[in-house]
Amino acid sequence: MTRKTPRIEETSEKDLEVGKGPKHWAAGVPGVYHSMVPAVEQMGLNRTRKTVMKMNQKDGFDCPSCAWPDPHHRKAFEFCENGAKAVTWEATPVVIPTSFWAENSVSELRNRSDYWLGMQGRLTEPVYKAAGEDHYKPIGWDEAIRIITGKLKGLDSPDEAAFYTSGRTSNEAAFLYQLLVRGYGTNNLPDCSNMCHESSGWAMGQTIGIGKATVNFDDYADADLIIIMGQNPGTNHPRMLTELENCKHNGGEIVAVNPLPESGLHRYKNPQKVKGIIGRGTSIADQFLHIRIGGDMALLQAVSKRVLDAEAKNPGTVLDQAFLAEHCEGLEELKEHLALLDEQAVLDATGLRTEEIDELAARYLKAEKVIITWAMGITQQKKGVATIKEIINLLLLRGNMGKPGAGASPIRGHSNVQGDRTMGIWEQMPQSFMEALGEEFGFEPPREHGVDAVETINKMQEGEIKVFMAMGGNFVGAISDTNAAEAAVAGTEMSIQVSTKLNRSHVVTGAEALILPTMGRSEIDIQESGEQFVSVEDTVCAVHPSWGSVEPVSHHLLSEPAILSRLGKALVGDKIRADWDGYEKNYDLIRDHISRVVGGCEDYNERIRQEGGFILANGPRDSRTFPTPTGKAVLTVNELEHVERPAGTLILQTMRSHDQFNTTIYGHNDRYRGIKKGRHVVFVNPDDISELGLSDGLYVDIHGEYQDGVERVLRKFRVVSYPTAPGCAAAYYPEANVLVPLNHTAEGSNTPVSKAVIVRLEPSLDQTPDSPARLHAAPGVTTPA
Repeated sequence: MTRKTPRIEETSEKDLEVGKGPKHWAAGVPGVYHSMVPAVEQMGLNRTRKTVMKMNQKDGFDCPSCAWPDPHHRKAFEFCENGAKAVTWEATPVVIPTSFWAENSVSELRNRSDYWLGMQGRLTEPVYKAAGEDHYKPIGWDEAIRIITGKLKGLDSPDEAAFYTSGRTSNEAAFLYQLLVRGYGTNNLPDCSNMCHESSGWAMGQTIGIGKATVNFDDYADADLIIIMGQNPGTNHPRMLTELENCKHNGGEIVAVNPLPESGLHRYKNPQKVKGIIGRGTSIADQFLHIRIGGDMALLQAVSKRVLDAEAKNPGTVLDQAFLAEHCEGLEELKEHLALLDEQAVLDATGLRTEEIDELAARYLKAEKVIITWAMGITQQKKGVATIKEIINLLLLRGNMGKPGAGASPIRGHSNVQGDRTMGIWEQMPQSFMEALGEEFGFEPPREHGVDAVETINKMQEGEIKVFMAMGGNFVGAISDTNAAEAAVAGTEMSIQVSTKLNRSHVVTGAEALILPTMGRSEIDIQESGEQFVSVEDTVCAVHPSWGSVEPVSHHLLSEPAILSRLGKALVGDKIRADWDGYEKNYDLIRDHISRVVGGCEDYNERIRQEGGFILANGPRDSRTFPTPTGKAVLTVNELEHVERPAGTLILQTMRSHDQFNTTIYGHNDRYRGIKKGRHVVFVNPDDISELGLSDGLYVDIHGEYQDGVERVLRKFRVVSYPTAPGCAAAYYPEANVLVPLNHTAEGSNTPVSKAVIVRLEPSLDQTPDSPARLHAAPGVTTPA
């Protein structure tokens, strides 16, 4: 079943090709081609059939890519291009041979790109790098557990360790992980939410009492109006395009608010329909607001003011007075605040015309059922929390909460990041959860809040965190201020990664380092009690089972629950009332605990086995009840702040290409933006290129403009003339993370502000397109200024 590791050459930016700007449609036949051809080439026809055709099916496994929900009546091809790429990447039969570790030192691997590392194949055996050595060496599972346990038990305090979680971790593994960590004695549970939708959780928790979407799957097609903000569904969650198409077919309207034109929001060619194959497809956005980075909060306040002005002109006809009176508080304060809103300040912040804002307000006033949906273009702003509070304000004014076709819809980008949080992966879980956990397992969980992702790096720098463990993900690749983060991790005493494939976090290590290989979600999991399944929660609170469909690539692999059960037995043992051996043998035992600890998960084993699983209760959505201190939804007052752009600078945002998922690089093409065979580009508005005295195609060094005594530079990136919002630029993540200062974070949520990076572009000394690319943050420098 396994294949030899292919020879993968590093890509050189000298072959970079730049097209004529953004494509004007998404998906279609090319989407199918780019899904299936790589899958068949890399996995073979039979393995492709057993994986891609089982993904998102009721008797199959959950897509390892985004958290977009599944329709009730699923089709055989209910997958998207990026989902197919994700499962091809995970389920590849290519494995890393034992000889690899002797042939490649960690220092040599550190000079490789994430793309090259990932393409070496699946990890199949535990490996260990001892302090002072430069090679990983294969070891047995018992030895790996012994080394980890010895190190953790030898720390002066459990708080000297941090335990990171990626959004790919299942509910069962996440619950076991947080139990192990709290049984050990700390709440240091940073996760990928800290870097993406933490702002959503904070804003929604403070206004409506729950940090999750208040819509269900069917609401998207039923909406009169969907406002999409800071989001690119064509690349990041393509299956959403089908529901946007259904909304249009049902007479709904769609507005896109984004600093970049996105192909999927222009036109969608549904490959499951004839007109998507041979026709023009469906036009998606009825209005595109080409907003300046950081202007979303001003836009929302301006629309809310227009709604309040319309009510003042025609009292009792615009606002949902009954809803506001019964379910909300803070209306009068909001009215007083918005009455003072400066229209010119709004236009300066947004870069829009008054007529454009009037048009959006008119659409909102006309619609009876409105969904506002957003992603990291909103959450990763300095005012991300306040901006999302303004989204809630606008929705509440006309009662767009708790009724079909309406509500707030943060779109999670990772497959189970929401479920992980539900299961207790948070450094600040509420006391009610901690009390239930302690009662269930007969111990006193730690009550002091732990550290989030940014705080973890800060504590590493200070020497207070000495051991770092990660369940999946690529922490040093994902976090901001890459060079500072890598130096911090390199200063720890031990790093531990539970992974399926290699990435940057395996080659930037503590003094000691271990890699524990685990099974992928697509693989059949057989334990002592029989075949097992796991469960996940999607972005609309639907919890469903996930069954593997292909044989594991190696019999040496352990599942995540098995790894955690063995580590829990060795590290925590009988300090708590836990059946560690039993959890590995039968995941039903884990789910029994979940049913008694996690609110809304009662009778978990029975309900998860229902067709399609079950949907978690959601007060704002289900009954217009709001679990806030007063029991009412809160309309909030938020002070507007303009993102200043000094002369000679631009406001830069980081973003994914179409050929990647998070930090995983599938290839070097971004066909929707016209980029091929490279990633070292910076997208700039043509007027800004002229104003700055640059030219399209010029190589520039990108300098971060922050007065903190640190120089942050990305060397030799090609300027690409592109219709970004004036004054704004964009570059690919994770390469551009080097420009984002570690403590440049959103107010309240501490999320890295990757969507408002002030930069200066200077022509590079070297203008020859022949230097090899290192496709991570390696081109950046971080030195004392």
